[in-house]
Amino acid sequence: KAARATGKAVDKALIWPKTINDYTPPAYPKKVLLLGSGGLSIGQAGEFDYSGAQAIKALKEEGVEVVLMNPNIASVQTNVDPSQSQEERLADKGAADRVFFLPVTPDYVEAVLEKEKPDAILISMGGQTALNCGIELDESGVLAKHNCRVLGTSIETVIATEDREIFKNKCLEIGEPCANSIATNTVEEALAAGDKVGYPLMARAAFALGGLGSGICQNADELRTLATKALAVSPQLLIEKSMLGWKEVEYEVVRDQLDNCITVCNMENFDPLGVHTGDSIVIAPSQTLSNEEYHMLRSAALRVVRHLGIVGECNIQYALHPESLEYCIIEVNPRLSRSSALASKATGYPLAFVAAKLSMGVTLPELRNTVTGGATIMGFEPALDYCVTKVPRWDLGKFQGANRVLGSAMASVGEVMAIGRTFEESFQKALRMVDPSNPGFEPIDGMELPDDSLEKKLVIPTDRRVWGIAEALYKGQGWDKHRVRDLTKIDDWFLSRLDKIAATGKDKDKWAALKPLIQSHDAKATSMLREIKQLGFTDDQIANFCGGLSDDDVRACRKALGVIPRVKQIDTLAAEYAAETNYLYTTYHGDDDDQLAGDAKGGTLVLGSGPYRIGSSVEFDWCGVSAMRALRGSGARGVMVNCNPETVSTDYDECDALYFEELSKERVLDVYEREGIDTGCVISMGGQIPQNLAGPIHAAGARVLGTHPDMIDAAEDRSKFSALMDAAGVDQPKWAELSSHEQAVSFASEVGYPVL
Repeated sequence: KAARATGKAVDKALIWPKTINDYTPPAYPKKVLLLGSGGLSIGQAGEFDYSGAQAIKALKEEGVEVVLMNPNIASVQTNVDPSQSQEERLADKGAADRVFFLPVTPDYVEAVLEKEKPDAILISMGGQTALNCGIELDESGVLAKHNCRVLGTSIETVIATEDREIFKNKCLEIGEPCANSIATNTVEEALAAGDKVGYPLMARAAFALGGLGSGICQNADELRTLATKALAVSPQLLIEKSMLGWKEVEYEVVRDQLDNCITVCNMENFDPLGVHTGDSIVIAPSQTLSNEEYHMLRSAALRVVRHLGIVGECNIQYALHPESLEYCIIEVNPRLSRSSALASKATGYPLAFVAAKLSMGVTLPELRNTVTGGATIMGFEPALDYCVTKVPRWDLGKFQGANRVLGSAMASVGEVMAIGRTFEESFQKALRMVDPSNPGFEPIDGMELPDDSLEKKLVIPTDRRVWGIAEALYKGQGWDKHRVRDLTKIDDWFLSRLDKIAATGKDKDKWAALKPLIQSHDAKATSMLREIKQLGFTDDQIANFCGGLSDDDVRACRKALGVIPRVKQIDTLAAEYAAETNYLYTTYHGDDDDQLAGDAKGGTLVLGSGPYRIGSSVEFDWCGVSAMRALRGSGARGVMVNCNPETVSTDYDECDALYFEELSKERVLDVYEREGIDTGCVISMGGQIPQNLAGPIHAAGARVLGTHPDMIDAAEDRSKFSALMDAAGVDQPKWAELSSHEQAVSFASEVGYPVL
């Protein structure tokens, strides 16, 4: 209207939405080869099982035949039902039509191309493995030889994002800032570049997975060591100015072939720049950005993605100066990533599904939002009326002498996602989700560290730093949020909220006053309990802080006083439209449920695996999904509880109700009662975490399906198991449970070496 009023030409880039009438869509492929990510590794885990499974659904919904290539037998996407006929498999919207358990390498991919003769290949759903393989296939002429086109983002654009020098020049073409950097190919070139850029500096490897070969270098010796390792696995190393202490912010962006482009989710790292985003606590949506900062970075994301020509989904990462509007673009990932899985689950927007559709040529205005029952299109930017916290899971303690310092190369093996109406609520939830032994945001190593040791614990980012922050804020004695801020460079906003949690935790007078009120179920406890629960404290924490109480005592009092969690929906639009969703979370901020209590429909509760860790990985997601599909296939109602955003089991279309919640006694009982579960609870599909809940929830009245909890305990408890073997007449090695070095040596001498 403004253009017409002034007589100026309309800028077509500003027209939204650009519709199907504006262009001739490409012909949809008839058969697509989908490349998976192969075996799980640090930086490339279950999130690519999720993205591949979503892509299969999207492609088959359009009538496309899907050939999957992935050697990972533990994944959901490679699921093959031997009872299905070929016709049934073709009709199954969630299953690939054929699966090749082969390495995702150029030679093997070419063999599959020759056999299957697909007319298109999808390389953006299999992580760096699939992306690098696709580049090699294109550059060697294999794709052209077999007349197979790449769906979505072109190889030229992929290379432009992966090659650090080309990417920097692309950004500069449209006036977008990148860090002052020099691309190098040898150790000597890297050292010369280091002298020009100055120390400390950041070294980033190109075409690398999870920041492999990247890091901060304080001097030439450190750079020589890093460059030698990095250039052994990467053809290029970018030397750039260090921006340690700046904020790190990222946006997930989708774009179609008509140039419709939106940001789906923006996220902010709790840790300042210098820690890989996969190793940082991440908050969505951003909490500390001003409106000006948010829209400045959003606009930059749209400009960059359009200039690069991304088709489908990508992730753009920024460094933002904490005290000015200065920013630099760190990188663009032209594929689905772990951040994409997090953003998808945080918003309810099915990023991988939409990206697969867009890669075929479908446009955003054509796609309907299933959460709103099709009332809105997928070309919208989700609105969140809640706060999401992601906390990584590390298993560095399993490796003797492992370096626990976190840098720009990812070290985490998994992650959790917590949802609450406030940062405090979701943050405490997330800390417990990542390991059930964590009570919440409180010291777990005692408070005996001298000041100089605590300072070191805060200055150097490690997998234990968050507990150092808790220790400092609980300790007092000259420690406060300002001192923590000076040492960690973490934003004041986050530290102020954590200080609020700590202030409650160390308020001995409050806990002393609350204890008798809980014991007598006094109504005066109502407001105190609600306020404490809104800060994310569990019944178990409350019992421990009060002293002399059990979590059952606290739970009984809460329920008697009506202090119960409310169930809220992830509806993508902050209740602006009526939602038809079964994607749920609980909160103590709210007076009512998004779903009426009378909506409880019974069914079977299935507990997921929680975060991936060494010894408990994507195989348990396969178990949970298979169990849920079997339940629903038999006509039963299935309810899932899980907290891992990388999984297929946390896709809301895989179950009748999904609770993105803690796998704890308290929360499982809340869901069990709220849903009116009438069949029972399946705990055997999620590994050790749900297995450990069998006894506690059984004692509280929940029905555990399968092996009886007493027999689970007999198998898990060494003494009980030994007695069971003796009673059954089964031989076993001599053993003893010992508590001192002397006892161990004495027992070993008695039974003889070797001993285990």
